[in-house]
Amino acid sequence: MRYPERTYPFAFGGGLAPIVRNLILANAAIWILQQFTKSQMMELFALHPLAVVNDFTLWQLFTYMFLHGSFFHLFFNMFVLFMFGSEVARILGARGFLRYYVMTGMSGGIVQLIANWGTPSVILGASAAVYGVLVAFALFFPNRIVTLLLFFVLPVQLRAKTLVAISIGISLILGLQSEFFGTTDHVAHFAHLGGAFAGLVLLRGHSFFERMLKRIADEQLKKRQMQEKRRQASIQQKRKDIDTILDRINEIGYENISEAERNFLKEASEFLSKEEKIKP
Repeated sequence: MRYPERTYPFAFGGGLAPIVRNLILANAAIWILQQFTKSQMMELFALHPLAVVNDFTLWQLFTYMFLHGSFFHLFFNMFVLFMFGSEVARILGARGFLRYYVMTGMSGGIVQLIANWGTPSVILGASAAVYGVLVAFALFFPNRIVTLLLFFVLPVQLRAKTLVAISIGISLILGLQSEFFGTTDHVAHFAHLGGAFAGLVLLRGHSFFERMLKRIADEQLKKRQMQEKRRQASIQQKRKDIDTILDRINEIGYENISEAERNFLKEASEFLSKEEKIKP
């Protein structure tokens, strides 16, 4: 399926999809609220692996994505959502986009929860959902040119699919480095990867599973056809052998054929009677 390579002005109002605007405003409002009730909100609504396991605080898998650790953490996540979310939302629709955003965010939380299993770490931020949005943009507009300011100075142009591939690659390397070498930059890299993978599965997984199911169905059909072909060949051979014995009976009489031939006629007759009841 092809999607139009259109562009829209990035601005509040007509250019910014309402669902994206509302998500940005909600995240900003919650961050402001955090400044007044930080410890309470972090305790109740950030994702605590130990609390989820021990106290079954499953709501944190949803609420964690609306909390942020700093202004710049909030800013960069919302900036990416601002830049890439609207065109994705126009394709998925408001409800579809919100459902996709939440599902990728929660999936990232689950992956990071597994990576931090049994540790007293705290996970928060919309990064997993934002990575899901990036993956969606790259799938819908793979060849769209995106201009980045490297070190906030040097302009670099990349295709959307290349930008997202690099971003996922960096998260994978840093995540594995943190997991196996104990280094940490206090970034939930596995949440990024979980959000990206969930987005890929949600948007392209159905095609993969359809192809897989079709392949299985084709293999089953081929197997049934081969079985039917062997069955028909067996029936034809039986009939041919019966005709040979009947020709001998016409020549020498039934009483002069061998006992083995008589038994074969009986067994072949029962076999053909049974096979005729089976529909191919």
